[in-house]
Amino acid sequence: MLESSNRYAVASREFMGKAYQYLAENDLPQASEKGWGAAAEMVKAVAEERGWPHRGHRLLYDAIDDLVEETGDQQLSTLFHVASMLHINYYENWLRPRTVRRSLQEVQQLLGKLEPLLGQG
Repeated sequence: MLESSNRYAVASREFMGKAYQYLAENDLPQASEKGWGAAAEMVKAVAEERGWPHRGHRLLYDAIDDLVEETGDQQLSTLFHVASMLHINYYENWLRPRTVRRSLQEVQQLLGKLEPLLGQG
């Protein structure tokens, strides 16, 4: 694994831990943003190893689209969209606590699908 990819992966795991801490404190906007951050950082880690650009939201969506093509796993896109919804919730704060909790679990699933792709780039 590249050192830069490893930094993104470590940041992703740290964000996920913080997301659950904020959820326990009922700080839903921060829990949501950390969930989004966890997803975005892991996408960056995988993209970095493949030499794909990943600076900015559009490029993260492009990377997910390319990973769906590479792996055949359409669920990557679906789960990434859940993470994107959490990013919106940071600004809007309209999701219920149970929805944020379930969404964080889905982001955890996304990370579980992306992390094994590290080292394959």
